[in-house]
Amino acid sequence: MIIVILVLLGLCFGSFVNALVYRLYEQTESRVKSRELKSRRGRRKELRSRKLSTLYSLLSTGDRQLSIITGRSMCPSCGHQLMAKDLVPVLSWLWLHGKCRYCRKPISWQYPIVELLTAALFLLSYIYWPLQFNNQGTTLFAFWLVFLVGLITLAVYDLRWYLLPNKIVYTLLVIAVFQSVILLFFASPPARQLTNSLLSALIGGGLFYLLFQISKGKWIGGGDVKLGALLGLILADPGLSLLMIFGASLIGSIVSIPLLVLGKVKKNSRLPFGPFLITGTIIARLFGASLIAWYKRQTGL
Repeated sequence: MIIVILVLLGLCFGSFVNALVYRLYEQTESRVKSRELKSRRGRRKELRSRKLSTLYSLLSTGDRQLSIITGRSMCPSCGHQLMAKDLVPVLSWLWLHGKCRYCRKPISWQYPIVELLTAALFLLSYIYWPLQFNNQGTTLFAFWLVFLVGLITLAVYDLRWYLLPNKIVYTLLVIAVFQSVILLFFASPPARQLTNSLLSALIGGGLFYLLFQISKGKWIGGGDVKLGALLGLILADPGLSLLMIFGASLIGSIVSIPLLVLGKVKKNSRLPFGPFLITGTIIARLFGASLIAWYKRQTGL
């Protein structure tokens, strides 16, 4: 029963991730257009121009429609507001053959893939959760599911637009700080857990901060520095934070080297590193303790 509930929750939250990514991007674009419009007005007379005022009003209305809280789902092609039958995760996409019911424009494969991926990660997290489902383990599992939703959002956004929205990063950071406070109540002694959380965040963000400073932003972006610190705080364990960095670098190499060999990307091409960091975090959270224990057995540490 729990498995069924988690899969359904994963599908629903995957649909939410798709909507969140779309609205965040459109909100950003709307603000850019609004700033451009204001700059064009210049003098006070232009501010009273009917044409410009009407356009500005439309942009403001669009922002309200794209609100994460009050906005309604719409087709990204024609803007038609979608009905409940259009929003059933995966099934609606299959039933409509991947096309909008109203304009018949194709709907991206991103939508069912993200929904299925979120459901799969919810399920895998439950199956391979490294802690017992007691008070502490269950509480941290609930936090983890929330983090998964935010991290998948960041990964999709970064893959599409090479950006990590501060709105999501800072929201997750607040939740991660709250998790750290909760961990102190379960820890004995609390001081060690506090040290582990701070050191994990320092490891997660510190290495990328050094790379950012040395390369002056050419090797890695500032968003990756913030993401690394966030992921370290989420893991709250220095060993897991190191494993996250190693896993992200390894996965990044496995993906990028074949692309370079095949000529799909060039040496100076940009590749979003956020998805690799997030994948490394998921591996570290679910399998990190087992991997570290195996490594210690093999090396005799």
